[in-house]
Amino acid sequence: MAQDRDEILTNSITLQNAPSGPKYKALVDEIVAAINGGRLHEGDPLPSVKSLSAQLSVSPETVFKAYSILKDQGTIQSVPSKGFYVANQIEKVFVFLDTFKAYKEVLYDALTKNLPKDIIADVNFHHYKPEIFRKLIEESLGKYTKWIIMPFKDNDVEEAISLIDPNKLLIIDWNIYKPQGASVIYQDFGQELEKGLNSVLHLLKKYDELHFLYPEYTQHPIASVETFEKFCEQQGFSYRVETDSTQFKVQRGVAYLSVSDRMLGHFLQQSRDNKLKVGEDVGFISYNETPMKPFIDRGITVFSTDFQLLGKKAADFVVNGKHIEHCIPSRMIIRESL
Repeated sequence: MAQDRDEILTNSITLQNAPSGPKYKALVDEIVAAINGGRLHEGDPLPSVKSLSAQLSVSPETVFKAYSILKDQGTIQSVPSKGFYVANQIEKVFVFLDTFKAYKEVLYDALTKNLPKDIIADVNFHHYKPEIFRKLIEESLGKYTKWIIMPFKDNDVEEAISLIDPNKLLIIDWNIYKPQGASVIYQDFGQELEKGLNSVLHLLKKYDELHFLYPEYTQHPIASVETFEKFCEQQGFSYRVETDSTQFKVQRGVAYLSVSDRMLGHFLQQSRDNKLKVGEDVGFISYNETPMKPFIDRGITVFSTDFQLLGKKAADFVVNGKHIEHCIPSRMIIRESL
């Protein structure tokens, strides 16, 4: 009878469509998907390590490692002399961010801190590559209970997002490609920036020109550039949009607005080399607050949305499952760099 039971339970678990990568991780994902999909239920005994390794043609060590991870997560439990059992239903959330940056860590930390222990947030990065975006979305289908997606402009991205059940989908950061019925928590890249620039108008008037550093490698929405140009024209500023990072040279009397922390590094190095005092000879506003910007140089002025609030509201969506459409406000944080 034990052998029959193992055979039935083993048939609930398969690695036929598993993505490339560590087998133990694929097995963890498959067991969680089996639980969430109703193939395994709370209290069900899991196949023995020996029978599952034989059925799936993997080593016993692979099965044991997967079981150990699931046990540490609280998904399964072990009973001495009896084996492993499903401990409870578990939610697993697919979190899809663009790249790993300091402010994304703030977002992810706020998200995970506001989730119950029985909800796991599985973070992935697409690095603005459409082929990776689609591949990971396709591999995620059927394995997660919710999807939190940070999109970027590309037709393939829109098509991949359409594969997800909109009732289980939350678009974050940029309000694009939202299917009907999906939720969105986003920042405004236009009017909020205009308000922010107007709030520091008295400081910007110290400078002869304003330059927007919008390097060739950025994926930042062009709406910010358009807003910057409109602001400069309305306020009578001479301005420039610099798109070639290799040609960047700091100029006395210029205040810079940058979407790139890499350009912030170039700015600080050149300012030091040319003995230009930041906040007097040259000015700087950086997009997106990070934990270190208050302490860089004498403090970097930032224009940023509240990524902690974004993460917390994303957690609310996961936990409560209620439809949400919310714009997170942005603000200018003034420090010595301006």
